[in-house]
Amino acid sequence: MQLVVARIGRAHGIKGEVTVEVRTDEPELRLAPGAVLATDPAATGPLTIATGRVHSGRLLLRFEGVADRTGAEALRNTLLIAEVDPTELPEEEDEYYDHQLMDLDVVLADGTEVGRITEISHLPTQDLFVVERPDGSEVYVPFVSEIVTEIDLEEQRAVIDPPPGLIDDRAEIASSREAAGEEA
Repeated sequence: MQLVVARIGRAHGIKGEVTVEVRTDEPELRLAPGAVLATDPAATGPLTIATGRVHSGRLLLRFEGVADRTGAEALRNTLLIAEVDPTELPEEEDEYYDHQLMDLDVVLADGTEVGRITEISHLPTQDLFVVERPDGSEVYVPFVSEIVTEIDLEEQRAVIDPPPGLIDDRAEIASSREAAGEEA
């Protein structure tokens, strides 16, 4: 199974280094020197990581055969893809690979069906489940422990406890003006 582990950014310096946007929780494993990665577009790769280092909080990589800024700039926006055993699990207990979460049934704690996970959107602040409802509409569920209370891979389901208004239109509207009027 293939997983996108990074996206190549701009060239750094003149010796072929590039910045990368890391898209894995295990960069030390997936983006280590010697790793051979497939690419998208496929014609760009495969790429073998020659060196890696952190500079000003950003990961910089240099690939074998890329020795100058021109070569590095040609790689910009290329996705780096690692081959992963589908049975492999992340090291941390409460971490999951996207392929493990795709197609899970999403239910409320009482068993009420909400839908099925069709996509996982990785945003800067948090991840979102894109859940397709039985009627074909979509709802976005933040993948945070306060809302996604359980992931059960054996039962192929994600249990959620959504705040009012997240999956229905019964939002509770609290107005400070109404509260002030009640006290008077």
